[in-house]
Amino acid sequence: MTNTLRVLLVEDDAYDAERALAVLRELALDAHWVKDGEEALEYVFARGRYAGRDAGRVPEVVLLDIKMPRLDGFEVVQRLKGSAARAIPVLVMASCREERDVLGAYHLDVAGYLVKPLEREALRAELGRLKTPV
Repeated sequence: MTNTLRVLLVEDDAYDAERALAVLRELALDAHWVKDGEEALEYVFARGRYAGRDAGRVPEVVLLDIKMPRLDGFEVVQRLKGSAARAIPVLVMASCREERDVLGAYHLDVAGYLVKPLEREALRAELGRLKTPV
């Protein structure tokens, strides 16, 4: 059993995911990567392909790409915030700081906004702001 922070990385681009996972490893975080919004919801709620997962071990932070196929990051945030998982802090990631995306994310009450590629110190600062020890 681990005492490290459990992070769910939701990223459809394998290159961006690998870079983010490298940062998460550098910070010694317990990361699980899913490739789209639908898979993220299955993981959080322990259903579908994750039905056998221990539903009591929910992610403590969701690191979420905004622009994804099937179900985008905004829809994932809306579904999380409208459920029992609403207390899980969500940090969104995007390739740039488009005002529309930033405002849309904060309108949905996300915990933070990060620009890709994910940088260790930027993530550490956001987690520190959440009072989540790294």
